[in-house]
Amino acid sequence: MNRTYVDVHILQTVPPSNLNRDDAGSPKQAIYGGVRRARVSSQAWKRATRLAFSERLNLPAEQLGIRTKRIGQQLTDRITARTGLDPQAARRLADAMLAGLGLTASKKKAEESAYLLFYGRAQLDRLVDLVADNASDLLALTGEPLTKATAELGVQQVLTEGHPIDVALFGRMVADLTALNVDAATQVAHALSTHEASFEFDYFTAVDDAKDREIEDAGAGMIGTVEFTSATLYRFATVGMHQLIENLDGRADAAVDALAAFLEAFVYSMPTGHANTFAHHTLPNLVSVVVRGDQPVNLVSAFENPVRLPSAYASETRPRDGIAAESARRLDAELAKAARLWGVTPLSVTSLYDQQAVPEPAALGPVQPFAEIVAAVRDAVTARITENVPA
Repeated sequence: MNRTYVDVHILQTVPPSNLNRDDAGSPKQAIYGGVRRARVSSQAWKRATRLAFSERLNLPAEQLGIRTKRIGQQLTDRITARTGLDPQAARRLADAMLAGLGLTASKKKAEESAYLLFYGRAQLDRLVDLVADNASDLLALTGEPLTKATAELGVQQVLTEGHPIDVALFGRMVADLTALNVDAATQVAHALSTHEASFEFDYFTAVDDAKDREIEDAGAGMIGTVEFTSATLYRFATVGMHQLIENLDGRADAAVDALAAFLEAFVYSMPTGHANTFAHHTLPNLVSVVVRGDQPVNLVSAFENPVRLPSAYASETRPRDGIAAESARRLDAELAKAARLWGVTPLSVTSLYDQQAVPEPAALGPVQPFAEIVAAVRDAVTARITENVPA
């Protein structure tokens, strides 16, 4: 099919929070445009998106993937439930299948694999199907003959087709087993603040409720600090529909459904770092989905010069202006500039934003409710897929 990319641009303001911390417990950060920015890693937002598939969209677990080193135990439990074999015999079959794949055991924990493996729960059930009817014959073998016999059942093929949508979207990489690799259809950028960010410490105390404060010291039962920041973040992701269709075995309708699920999950998701401490659950200030036929275009260059509060802040002309509003105008101008200077003209643009912040958009187009954005993108992508135009 034609190369088709769906770019997702989001501006989102979060209050004091620590969405994604580094090894020292500090909010992640990066230097961009010569100043320090707040940062949320792509991995953190991809995991939040994956969780949203089940928690927000209520997609059944059996239609989704799981990432774990404990595939051996997962297989053992399913083989035991299906065949009635004792766990030790079921584990022999499971280990033989993994050995047939070339998946080695961890050097630290023999019951775990050396790699985190991302696969579908339905794929796991199909692996069990391979051995369930022949369990007795297989268990009569040992060592290399058993490994070879399970491999000949087509274990590898099961893990290279019929992927769930999260594996199809985000891919799978196993360094030493390239036959199991799945090229990701989705790329997610690290979210960056559109402005210079400051980082602060919250000094907190906790009271010991059982302490008799009349006869004991009145000090806290616990003291500590947690670092935080607040920011207007620019978030970007892009989905290659041609790759997504390939990952879903050529099923274009399934790929469009997966795209719609991704759009909702990505837009509404939020990393949960220190969520109980900061309750940082906000909705985006702006969402713009751009369908392209040329290449993905990350618009972070709109913020290389960090946004500062405009001089008209709190004036009569722009009483609601702030960093988020200025960021929205910058994004609109950058989208228009990309088309004007480079000729990277979108096939369609559909957006949700505050019209008071961007009263005369150059590229964002008219405001649409999010449900209508998803519907419009589905229509644009479906039309692109069915076009009879050479790639």
